[in-house]
Amino acid sequence: MSPAAILVGILYAVAGAASERLASHWPAEEARRRPTSWRTVALATVSGLAAAAIVERSELPWWATAMHLVIFAFLLVLTATDLEQRRLPHVLLDPLIVVALVFVPVNPAVTPLDAFIGAGAAVGFLGALALVVRGGLAVGDLYLVAPIGLMLGWPTIFSAVFVAAFLAAGTSLVLLAVRRVGMRTYIPFGPFLVAGGVWALLASSEAFMR
Repeated sequence: MSPAAILVGILYAVAGAASERLASHWPAEEARRRPTSWRTVALATVSGLAAAAIVERSELPWWATAMHLVIFAFLLVLTATDLEQRRLPHVLLDPLIVVALVFVPVNPAVTPLDAFIGAGAAVGFLGALALVVRGGLAVGDLYLVAPIGLMLGWPTIFSAVFVAAFLAAGTSLVLLAVRRVGMRTYIPFGPFLVAGGVWALLASSEAFMR
């Protein structure tokens, strides 16, 4: 692994832990002020490994890789917030969408047409799914999948959605089996969308090629 990837991995491991702590304390009306736990360590570890993999895997110009890392930073904070507070605040979603839109015309790996098709198809698919599976998806999830679709483009975004659905279903079954949740317990889908998006980005042969 390159020194740059190691350095970025360390920085994002710290950012992952900081994001988890931030979500536990801000905003005050939503925060539960939960102490540092295994979740802090897990988010730090996964964040560091994912960021290092993005740098190591990328064959794009440095500025394009940096844009992916900026988007990932937003996704990281949103993941921590959704896990802790069961919500995806617009104070984070709106600037993320703006950054993703700015990246569209200059992204060397995804054409603008594929980016907009990917975002539109993903939002449409999850929107239709939300009408069928009541309570399984929140409006924030639709806002979240849009910038992920802009970043990944068509058809890579559907790999992300498939992986997210697979992870969500598997996690739900495990939690039900150990009786940590009930049939009506809301499990946030945002973290699974982020995981699917990062997996699709790293697994795609097109996403990191000029």
